[in-house]
Amino acid sequence: MSDEPKELDPFKPDEPSIPGVTGSRLRLKPEEGPSRPMGTLYRSPGGASIGTHRYLLLAIVVVGSFLAGLGVFWWKHASPLAAVQTAPVAAPSVDLGPAPALQTDAKLPIGPGPVATTTELAKTWSSKRFLFREPHTADDVPAMVVHLPGGVYWALSMREPFGSCALEYVTDTARLETVYHFSASHPMVGDPCNHAVYDLERYAPGLNGEVRGAIVSGESVRPPLAIEISVRGREIVATQIEH
Repeated sequence: MSDEPKELDPFKPDEPSIPGVTGSRLRLKPEEGPSRPMGTLYRSPGGASIGTHRYLLLAIVVVGSFLAGLGVFWWKHASPLAAVQTAPVAAPSVDLGPAPALQTDAKLPIGPGPVATTTELAKTWSSKRFLFREPHTADDVPAMVVHLPGGVYWALSMREPFGSCALEYVTDTARLETVYHFSASHPMVGDPCNHAVYDLERYAPGLNGEVRGAIVSGESVRPPLAIEISVRGREIVATQIEH
């Protein structure tokens, strides 16, 4: 055995020499005790083993992960299904073609001015509706021009005299008997509110003299208001309303 001193390890200092401890066999040799078989779990003082706690924690993690994955799966797949079930079902489109044009007061001719042509009213008792704008009130009065026997064109307000009821031009003589209880051989003007019947072939007093539309059935204050008409070539022109 060489007497040369051992080289000192600069990174491993010498162990301190403590009386009664250094070199003791108890320090160098672990305390012997009863041997534990391999694989035996260490049990805590409470009786439960550390391995049991570890498996229980692992089971909780696995079950939680499964439930979270199940929730994500349901959210991704159930939401579109609910949207499909609640979405309204569109009815198949059916092409019905263009809607039929309805004649409204906005499309009627407006007087004063041309309201019809002699071609439109070529037949006796033919008629055409129009509006006449009352110059003092700017009221669009519903009106009608009628081709009377003898080539006469007569226009009148289709509003009840000094009232608001709409008059009607009745060409069906059977309806005159049924609704107005009046027998006639030609068309008449009727008031559905008071069942008065006006005959455009007969005259009666008006505000400024006699006018067509004598009352032949029912009661009314006077004949319908007259609208002056002039014929200019083929145009039938409404010029002014009776005041």
